[in-house]
Amino acid sequence: MTGSNSGRAGSAISAVVFDLDGVLIDSEHIWDEVRRALVAELGGRWREGATRAMQGMSSPEWSRYLHKELAVPFPADRIGDLVVERVLASYRKSLPLLPGAVDAVRRMGSRWPLAVASSANRVLIDHVIAEAGLTDQFRVTVSSEEVAHGKPAPDVYLEAARRLGVPASECAAVEDSTNGIRSAVAAGMIVVAIPNREFPPPPEVLESADVVIDDLSGLTPELLG
Repeated sequence: MTGSNSGRAGSAISAVVFDLDGVLIDSEHIWDEVRRALVAELGGRWREGATRAMQGMSSPEWSRYLHKELAVPFPADRIGDLVVERVLASYRKSLPLLPGAVDAVRRMGSRWPLAVASSANRVLIDHVIAEAGLTDQFRVTVSSEEVAHGKPAPDVYLEAARRLGVPASECAAVEDSTNGIRSAVAAGMIVVAIPNREFPPPPEVLESADVVIDDLSGLTPELLG
């Protein structure tokens, strides 16, 4: 366990807010495969750096990116629908829960109220939580399509705190990606980083987290005090 500001992890915490993709489900590669395939099928042009650029974007944001930056010749809303349909179809075949995800949620939920603050669309959040048997664990779920700006802006985390009725400074956020960590830091939350293995955040981003752990097995109430 590391963390440049790890002393903050002992601060008073009133709620825990989970990211979804890359934290509870191993899904970043699914999003990437679906988007790449759609760009190829529809005659767009994939560019280096597109995957990282879209991590954390809300559905309206990445749909516009595919249309404007990757030259997909469909309206942005139609692009979004196609991508989400394919991601959901993949989840219905096999939900890619990360090892220890359910146990970690239940451990933290035994101590604090929980929320999800995710860039995933509402239909995907609801499906994952229901299929994982965790509907009763989350008091609040927020999709970044429901706020003005996706990650790395703090909007989705601030909205989760607002719906929980808890100051953002009293929330711990569990994140894996560069833009997710930046979002939670910008919201003023205590940040637990579990670096994404496929798309690891750079050292300077991890240093902004309060605690860095290797996997969900290390996420315990004792870790946060």
